[in-house]
Amino acid sequence: MSRNSQVSQFSFSPPSAFSDAAGTITQGDESSPRCQTFIWMDEDKVQPRAAEPLKPFISENGGKVDRNKSVTVYSVTQTPPWYLLVFLAFQHYLTAFGSNIAIPLILADSLCLQHDGLTQSHLINTIFFVSGLCTILQVTFGIRLPILQGGTFALLTPALAMLSIPEFQCPSWTKNATLVNTSSPVFIEVWRTRLTTLQGSIMVASLLQIVVGFSGLVGFLMRFVGPLTIAPTISLIGLSMFDAAGVRAGSHWGISAMTTALIILFSQYLRFIELPIPAYSKAKKLHTKRFYIFQMMPILLGIAVSWLVCHLLTIYDVLPSDPNQYGHQARTDVKEGVVTQASWFVLPYPGQWGTPAVNLAGIIGMMAGIVCSMAESVGDYHACAKLSGAPPPPKHAINRGIGVEGIGSLLAGAFGTGNGTTSFSENVAALGITKVGSRMVILLSGVVMIIMGVLGKIGAIFSTIPNPVIGGMFLIMFGVIAATGISNLQSTDMNSSRNNFVFGFSLFSGLVIPNWINKNPNVLVTGQSEVDAVLQILFTTPMFVGGFLGFFLDNTIPGTKSERGLFVTDETQPEASATLETDDIYNLPFGITRCLSSLPWVRKIPFCPGGEQTPLCKSDKGIP
Repeated sequence: MSRNSQVSQFSFSPPSAFSDAAGTITQGDESSPRCQTFIWMDEDKVQPRAAEPLKPFISENGGKVDRNKSVTVYSVTQTPPWYLLVFLAFQHYLTAFGSNIAIPLILADSLCLQHDGLTQSHLINTIFFVSGLCTILQVTFGIRLPILQGGTFALLTPALAMLSIPEFQCPSWTKNATLVNTSSPVFIEVWRTRLTTLQGSIMVASLLQIVVGFSGLVGFLMRFVGPLTIAPTISLIGLSMFDAAGVRAGSHWGISAMTTALIILFSQYLRFIELPIPAYSKAKKLHTKRFYIFQMMPILLGIAVSWLVCHLLTIYDVLPSDPNQYGHQARTDVKEGVVTQASWFVLPYPGQWGTPAVNLAGIIGMMAGIVCSMAESVGDYHACAKLSGAPPPPKHAINRGIGVEGIGSLLAGAFGTGNGTTSFSENVAALGITKVGSRMVILLSGVVMIIMGVLGKIGAIFSTIPNPVIGGMFLIMFGVIAATGISNLQSTDMNSSRNNFVFGFSLFSGLVIPNWINKNPNVLVTGQSEVDAVLQILFTTPMFVGGFLGFFLDNTIPGTKSERGLFVTDETQPEASATLETDDIYNLPFGITRCLSSLPWVRKIPFCPGGEQTPLCKSDKGIP
């Protein structure tokens, strides 16, 4: 989030629930089989580890099984059958759908693209393409856990702050659809200047993450970044988006309320409702399976139903056709020409919008977001390991994961997504639902995102979603982000007046100070334009203000490490993890670790495995 971060299209499980989701239960005496669950599968086809035999959803006594108490059906290094592999890969793609399309749609207004649906569709294609590419890099050479990569809201807020300074504010004529000619060189120059500057700032800032990751400085930095720093930072990412959500939702509150109600209905009330679907197997022939469709894709279903209602209201002319009347933005023909104009296939490439430019103020703002993203990713790695039945990630794997995320942000900047990349917490939470921890699933999901990224019509269709529908989705998404930030405090002692003060003051100041400076932009004037721009971006970014105050106060006000939540006893790993060797999961693929093990100096490299390996240069089959 994700930070995205951390928006779940299922029901989000905060960190405290991770250990529960990865726990085990035993029914009856010790000789009875342990219960395992999954959304749908053939019991006769599944081949779980011998130590963990699979059992159906219904227990022997007819009682329902607790879906939050089962270990993984497939471990990190195992591969499900091909049909299950494809299904789960597409499921993870759908899980990341909401966050990935939200970022370019939010950026569009600040990039002066609110009336250029075709370019918006290209941005959507690009972010899916880069997310798939970064996912493959992370699973293959990074942390090597089943963790998806995608756009990050941690870089969205400083991006919006950068684009709000006078130098980058959109000309008034770009806000009037009747005055915008999307093919005009003048208009193209307006939005490309802003996007290329955003690209360059992200690319330079990503170098910080690459250096911190591959140099092994992550552990050192995390000593000072605790829950009281992370909680206000993440919460303010969600809270600072109230205006973006309100503007879109306010274009037709009825449609927005319907979208929100549908997502709540699907994700909370109907998530355990099973729908039968036809299936075939050699053993059972033609039969039906239970499919938890509402749990899998509540946001997509909510958007689809609301979109259909808007289409019906459009074709029957219930919604006003006058652009100046309330409710016009709910019509589905506002951007009707976008799908027709879009190419069937597009291939995003580095520098597609022009040569990236550099802005000092933008770079510093992006670096603040990068630090936040790194802190969240480290927590995601540990949560992912627990939910996938893997041992805790060693230092070299964490260093490599952060470094590869930095490379991902560099690629995202080069390709021109207007954003970076980070680990998606919503997909980590999905592991607790599916109970499938296979990294091959995430690898294939990366391939699916790349395919979707080159299908131009797909991006065009997503760009035509009516504004009120997007607004309804934002109400859910940003609310969950804000709550996710608060959930980081569960490891701290919130009975402590010290902690209450640090969090409350940081959170409230992160709302008040940026709001006041936005209303009084001339107060930060030093006489140096570059310094003024840096101060303007930093102090109008709620995430930075709240995070900095939380960091400063938490590290200067006396308090024990236990009180601050810095030392939390590591919970017992699932029994399944005892059968998995750390080397099998976290070592480099294709025999690279074996080839390098004969070189003593390699062990001193922070991102290389340091354990004893058989010095045999032999490529492994597939991705071990």
